Amino acid sequence: MIEGKPQEARWYFKTSWIVTAFLCVGPLALPLVWLNPRLSQKTKIIVTIIVIILSWCLGVLLINSLKSLKEYYGIIFGDISGVAF
Repeated sequence: MIEGKPQEARWYFKTSWIVTAFLCVGPLALPLVWLNPRLSQKTKIIVTIIVIILSWCLGVLLINSLKSLKEYYGIIFGDISGVAF
């Protein structure tokens, strides 16, 4: 029996790359989590739930920010109710 060094994980399954992918493309990086053989199913589910909740919260914050910006521009430049956000 030939003993070699343990097979190293592919670069795209390393934790640092997965975190970088989440910071760059958000929930589009979830397939990297689900295809990662080193993570248990429980960990994959937890990470997925966290990403979904964070994405929803950031979406709500973005919508509220755009509404506030519309109100501020309305105050500064006059009524711009024709602009849809």
